[in-house]
Amino acid sequence: MERVAKSYAPLIENKGGKTTVTLSEDHPGYGDRRYVEHRERIAAAALHARAGDPAPYVMYSEEDDSTWRLVTTALSKLHEQYATAEYLTCIDALNLPSNRAPQLRDVSDAIGEVTGFRMFPAAGIVGTTTFYGGLADKSFNATQYIRHATQPWFSPEPDMIHEIIGHGAHLANERWARMYELVGKAVLRLTNPEAVQLVSRVFWFSMECGVVEEKGELKVWGASLLTSTGEMAQFRNADIRELDLAGMAKQGYEPDVYQPVLYKARSLGHFEDFLEDFLTTVDDDSPYAI
Repeated sequence: MERVAKSYAPLIENKGGKTTVTLSEDHPGYGDRRYVEHRERIAAAALHARAGDPAPYVMYSEEDDSTWRLVTTALSKLHEQYATAEYLTCIDALNLPSNRAPQLRDVSDAIGEVTGFRMFPAAGIVGTTTFYGGLADKSFNATQYIRHATQPWFSPEPDMIHEIIGHGAHLANERWARMYELVGKAVLRLTNPEAVQLVSRVFWFSMECGVVEEKGELKVWGASLLTSTGEMAQFRNADIRELDLAGMAKQGYEPDVYQPVLYKARSLGHFEDFLEDFLTTVDDDSPYAI
């Protein structure tokens, strides 16, 4: 699954009842033993979580809370300028705390009351089938750790800021929660790995990095863009292309860098129609399978 660059993805192992998290040398948290041990405690709790139970309570550090405050304050200002009006309504409805990191269980409950979706704790990057299969059941696998304080403006792996500020807001909206569910159902009916990869790539260029026209301006909708202060401030400098399934299928990407190519819709309704048409018709013999 192309959710994160492999060089940054941590190796999580659970042997003999002990959970270890091994970060690559180019990860901002590499060598920070306190951060790694904190990640290990969070991962261990997630690995033992059972479906249907509330997400484990996490004792966030002062550094976590400080990073949350710093990043969300900056993002809020950028959202007012660059995010779609519908996104602003969604994120406001979650009523997230500004002074501390929220508990995933509380955010999950708030989303569930609106759309029935739940956020299930993930120890780290999960496999393609697990991630998309969960969406089909209205369950979003979400991490609970927060990015390293030395690199607050962009996370090379999906941390809680990305999951909640980005995807959480989407899932608190009826029509967009339905799109996530359709993504999951599409993947579950496919057996061709290349067709699954196509769905994953369309997900990236829409739900993660999609932009739309709104009142004559380009606005951000994708979760990845919405949670990167640096990228949001300069996304209009990217090569902005019209929605194009064939183009998306051919366009590679690296998730740990600012995106050089983005796809825009004429409106959120245009995005919705494009995704629904694709997700309800894609099959193992799709001509655009990667």
